[in-house]
Amino acid sequence: MAKLIKSKTWTTALIMLIVLMMGGCVVLGVRFFEKFEDTANTSMFLNGEYSVDGGEWKKIDPEKEINDHFSKIVFRGTLKHETYLYHVITLSTRNVWFSLYKADGTEIAMHKYLSVDDSYKKFVDMGGGELLGEQYLDRDYFEKEFLASSAMAVNMPNTPGYCVLEYDTNFYRDEGDEQDEYIFEVEYPYDFPKASFSDCVSINLSEANGSYSQFFFHALPSILLFALVCFFGLFFFPIAGFIINKFDYKYLTFGALCFFWGLFMIVQSVSGYLNMWIGDPTVCLLFVSLSNYFFIASVLLYLKSNLQRGAAKIAGNIICTVYVLMIIAFVVLHFTNVIDIHASSIYMMAFTALCAVTLTVLQITEIRFNKAAVFLLISWIPLALSLIVDTLDHYMHFTKIDFYVFGLAITMAYQIVRLILDLRKQYKETIRYQKMQKELYEAKVSVMVSQIQPHFLYNSLSSIAMLCKVDPDTAYDATITFTQYLRSNMDSLKQTAPIPFTQELEHLKKYLYIEKLRFGKKLNIEYDIQATDFEIPQLSIQPLAENAVKHGISKKRGGGTLKIATKENEDSFEVIVSDDGTGFDVNEVKNDGRSHIGMENIKTRLKEMCNAEVVITSTIGEGTTAKIIIPKKNNEEN
Repeated sequence: MAKLIKSKTWTTALIMLIVLMMGGCVVLGVRFFEKFEDTANTSMFLNGEYSVDGGEWKKIDPEKEINDHFSKIVFRGTLKHETYLYHVITLSTRNVWFSLYKADGTEIAMHKYLSVDDSYKKFVDMGGGELLGEQYLDRDYFEKEFLASSAMAVNMPNTPGYCVLEYDTNFYRDEGDEQDEYIFEVEYPYDFPKASFSDCVSINLSEANGSYSQFFFHALPSILLFALVCFFGLFFFPIAGFIINKFDYKYLTFGALCFFWGLFMIVQSVSGYLNMWIGDPTVCLLFVSLSNYFFIASVLLYLKSNLQRGAAKIAGNIICTVYVLMIIAFVVLHFTNVIDIHASSIYMMAFTALCAVTLTVLQITEIRFNKAAVFLLISWIPLALSLIVDTLDHYMHFTKIDFYVFGLAITMAYQIVRLILDLRKQYKETIRYQKMQKELYEAKVSVMVSQIQPHFLYNSLSSIAMLCKVDPDTAYDATITFTQYLRSNMDSLKQTAPIPFTQELEHLKKYLYIEKLRFGKKLNIEYDIQATDFEIPQLSIQPLAENAVKHGISKKRGGGTLKIATKENEDSFEVIVSDDGTGFDVNEVKNDGRSHIGMENIKTRLKEMCNAEVVITSTIGEGTTAKIIIPKKNNEEN
């Protein structure tokens, strides 16, 4: 089932990627081969002059954007000759009120807040009763049936929102006088921050459905590009993180960052068209603002995910939680008309800067405890600097470049490189693990065979056979113990993880019980078990005890004593196998023609599975001590 789900996930992701790529190819192909002459962007549709905030009149330059910052800007003049070539003027505005009328007062277009009474008066003056029916002249009926769905009134008196309105240029042709003077007034209702005219108003000249043509040729390619970024954020990074680790929080949060960045850029690309599908301009504004806030929240969450220490993680959680709660509060206050979400952006930007600086400082403190934090901090610097520059630009207006796009692109490139390196490391770890498992299996087979080799079986069975005549009860117990010993050896082939020490100790006791039957009084066994709460690879102590019996005690005249002991230190556990046998020179290289890989296998298994170390000391004529040192940290992880 898991494989099936994984297969379906990859198939869905691949289909989405193919659809996005094909859509992008179609749009780019159409843009390349189609002569796009049925729409035109212009900074202003009038020839004449304009005044900013009641100042002196300046001539309109048709070749330049109008970047003046204003509270109220007024244009007056005649229609540009270029306007005669098209049938529709589309005004796309952001956070401004506007009105277009002739010099004699004839209204052409308007986006302003109107009270219910003003809306009703305007409806009557425009002859609405004749168009929609006399029942609409009843004020209550007008408010209930018409005004709720009409663009004549805006629910929030101080929030223009995002508005798109189209007007047929035939309004001047009916008069037959191309020299009529028109007045275009635009008002920015916010005290701060100031906005430039080109940022607030976009003007498009087109044939029929010019807004949709403009959207298809200009906005759609960007949408497809950033949809690809969303795809990477939604699928690529989380799935890659899952491959590296079952749940990698860092890659999951970076995937969320990429997704919300792509979503934010998509919303920015379509912001001038939102009002074509969302009727309420204030909802359009809210939609754009939320995409920005959630992108910033994902940046903060990504920074928080890289904190490792307990106190820093708690502080990061508090910062991210407070930020999300502020977003929710601003949304509620916006809809209840307490504050305007665009006006409150100043406070959100200041709080965002404070959160980013705090998380950066916390990240710097991580360097003392986590060396990897250095590389994360380096990747964060471009994004942090770009956000700082964009924040300053929001107040000082020294450029129109969005630097955070470049900063985030650098951070994303770093993450992709980091992902590739992590995948490479994971691949090497997998190969090493598989190799270790193979060696572990071979080592277990080797150990098992060494324990049940023919002479051991022969000696054990001979001892049991002798007991059958002199002590049948003991022979019965010995047979059962020998059977359990053989079964435990066979079961060890299936075991791939460390086992509790108590389980290994029971197996060792069975082996020594059989050896005691063989050697009798020549073999004394003592146990000093002071610690048992740890794990150890299966069949890792028995070979040490076997060496002590076979090469130490059995060769000593009169035999000797084998002692099995354990103890707990502050940072480790110790297993000590010692004997008072013949001893040997630990520095001597044996050239007896026999394989001595058994001890090396034991050391390798202990090192790989528990990071344990084997220390052997011996004195000729006095005995040998083999000590296994197991770090507590690794044992707790196991």
